[in-house]
Amino acid sequence: MIDLHSHLLFGVDDGAQTLEESLALARHAVADGIRVSVLTPHVHPGRYENSRKSLLPHVGAFQSALDAAAIPLQVRLGAEVRIGLESLELLADDDVPFLGEVGGYRVMLLEFPHQTIPVGSQQFIERLLQWKIRPLIAHPERNKAIMAQPERLLPFLELGCWLQVTAGSIVGRFGDASRAVALQLLKNGWVHVIATDAHNLRHRPPDLREGVDAAAAIIGEAAAWRMVTERPAEILGVKLT
Repeated sequence: MIDLHSHLLFGVDDGAQTLEESLALARHAVADGIRVSVLTPHVHPGRYENSRKSLLPHVGAFQSALDAAAIPLQVRLGAEVRIGLESLELLADDDVPFLGEVGGYRVMLLEFPHQTIPVGSQQFIERLLQWKIRPLIAHPERNKAIMAQPERLLPFLELGCWLQVTAGSIVGRFGDASRAVALQLLKNGWVHVIATDAHNLRHRPPDLREGVDAAAAIIGEAAAWRMVTERPAEILGVKLT
């Protein structure tokens, strides 16, 4: 499986804080069946001052540590980019890591605030699309505004956004409300990929398989597995073996 959203890279955001934590998360991911983890640190100007230039050295060092520890996990650099004007400035400077490219559009993991959909979000996304950037909206089922009105996603879907739902949400790790919305999004056929958004072993581990199994009960096994194999592989530009 491929995990397109994780916070395994230590010391750069609210995910793993030490190399030992990162390696423990990586071992857990491999045991769960994950073979590729995309490291998606928060890019949130004013809170997490990450950029492509600042993160690249950390990724190389982490992959070397994984190899030295004989942990068979491949890591790639991406980012979870907070919606906002400051992020547009980073994008204009070409200093944001993308997940990959599909159909001429670079794919970027985009995060809304947890409570709201900010005013101007549609205009922000229209600008991204003008720049040939396709947003993959991170964990919409955990956004309070969307939990209250899932149909608020429709304008973003119509623009061409994709959705990434958290595996833990599908099994209820984030509460009944987020689970209900996650299941509704699956039933509607709105979900493009499932990922872990792993931060730590205790509360937010890199457990992807449980989400796939739960999704399979809703949309069928083949469709659920595509969300953690074929679709993320297409985004990353890798061949499945």
